[in-house]
Amino acid sequence: MPASDPVATVARQWAQKAEADLINATHTLTIAENCPTETACFHAQQCVEKYLKSVLVLRGVDFPRTHSIRALVAMLPAGLRPKLTVVEQDQLTEYATTTRYPGDYEPVTLAGARRAIRLANRVRSEIRKRHPELQ
Repeated sequence: MPASDPVATVARQWAQKAEADLINATHTLTIAENCPTETACFHAQQCVEKYLKSVLVLRGVDFPRTHSIRALVAMLPAGLRPKLTVVEQDQLTEYATTTRYPGDYEPVTLAGARRAIRLANRVRSEIRKRHPELQ
């Protein structure tokens, strides 16, 4: 795609937003024992969601307004899907739909937040390797 391609431009904008979320998630972890872990996890989920949407834009696939990682992954061709288990997909989705709000759920541990950020970094790496035009 030429650099002036409007589709590539929009896809890069999604990727830039994903990068900002990953920076926020990583920075939040530096707070350590007082870390708002739910916030770190939310930004990790947002990074994954936005990277998936960047690929969907590149592929010309319309997608709904959703935080569901599983739904977005399912919209990608099998060969372009990041290596995320269904459990990982659902856990990431929970960080955008459940733990962002008051409720009856187990608090996210610092170790859990670190895992979420590792997942986000892994998805980021896979997508950027397959789609260098997003960089």
